[in-house]
Amino acid sequence: MSFISRLAPAIAALPLLLTVACGAGTSAGTTDRAEAAPAAAPASPSGTGGVKINTSPEQNRVRADKVEAIAAKVPEAIRSKGALTAGFNGEGAPPLVFLADDDTTLVGVETDLAHLIADVLGLPLKEENTSWENLFLAVKSGKYDLVLNNVTVTEERKDTYDFATYRVDQLAWQVGKDSPITKIEKAADIAGLNVSVGSGTNQEKILLEWDAQNQKAGLKAANIQYYQKYGDVLLALKSGRIQAYLGPNPPIAYQVAVGGDSRIVGTLSGGGSVEGLIAVMTLKGSGLVQPVNEAINTLIENGKYAEVLKRWGLDNEALPTSRINPPGLPRQAK
Repeated sequence: MSFISRLAPAIAALPLLLTVACGAGTSAGTTDRAEAAPAAAPASPSGTGGVKINTSPEQNRVRADKVEAIAAKVPEAIRSKGALTAGFNGEGAPPLVFLADDDTTLVGVETDLAHLIADVLGLPLKEENTSWENLFLAVKSGKYDLVLNNVTVTEERKDTYDFATYRVDQLAWQVGKDSPITKIEKAADIAGLNVSVGSGTNQEKILLEWDAQNQKAGLKAANIQYYQKYGDVLLALKSGRIQAYLGPNPPIAYQVAVGGDSRIVGTLSGGGSVEGLIAVMTLKGSGLVQPVNEAINTLIENGKYAEVLKRWGLDNEALPTSRINPPGLPRQAK
């Protein structure tokens, strides 16, 4: 049973998504909903209302025309294969990339954008579903041409991969609906808590940095727990095994809206002290990042990009332009 299927009773509440999460604020903390409901709206996955999210396999995606001048820049080694191979981790949650109601079809904002990029490049998209860790290995080995899976640009990743940006990176702190925690905005707020984060993610790096700061300051260490699936995180929050979860804002805001059993108590940039940016990942030096970057900027200019983000309620994560290999998260001290 897919994550979406387990949330079936809440899907009827989908129109609530953009009503509950209509605030576009980016501050680290938010007001307790019990004290001031309107002010408690989390940093949202959309700035407009009335959008219904389609989780069926019949997506009727936004499509784009081929741009010959950009398509001609795709490396011959890729063009000769006759398709653009893109990697995704289907264990994710909406609205990013996840399994549709048929438990098979990959859908979400990431797959929509991948199809649009492939359209501009004049190639059909071949989707591959794999684990998060294998996304990086498969691009490195040449098995996948690119990855769109909420991957944040980091200085370490830039050693091996090239990046073309397409969204801002925002993280959120999620707690249970009845949690006494009203805000998490700084490292000291997680001292001694049972918290969860995805392994190998940039949010894990931020969490580990916060925990190190606390221990250096003589505060209690956080008890960090790892779960492979977001559904398991939700169960852990509900049962009290963990008190807070740090993850990408879009799926958390979605779950808060449709599930009604959790709250967002803080948001922060996925880049920590630098601007966090989500990007298409390609193999460094493969020659693909330039046409991908130009394809994204073409989609921004012709409005197709905005259509897709609005369709998935991610208007406020839009970028005015795509950049190649911008400054990323700092390297970790060894």
